[in-house]
Amino acid sequence: MAIMLGFLVPMGQLPELIVSTLAFSAIGLLLFALAFWIMKMVMPFSMRKEIEEDQNTALGIIIGSIIIGIALIVAAAVHG
Repeated sequence: MAIMLGFLVPMGQLPELIVSTLAFSAIGLLLFALAFWIMKMVMPFSMRKEIEEDQNTALGIIIGSIIIGIALIVAAAVHG
C-alpha cells in the first residue's frame, strides 16, 4: 500500500493516478496560459513596457493579483 494525500491507495492504481495528475496539470497550465494571453490582448497598453521601463508597481501588483486569481480558479476546476 502506498500513502498518497493522507489515504491509502492500492499500488495497482498508482500509475493511473500519476497519469491523471499529469493530464490535469497539463490542462491546467494550458487554461492558465490561455487566460494570461487573453488578459494580455485585452489591455490597451504594453504590460512589459509599463512594468519594466516605466516601473509601474501598481500595475505589477494588479497583474500579480489577477494571475493568482486565475490560478485559483484553474486549480479549483481541475480539482473538481
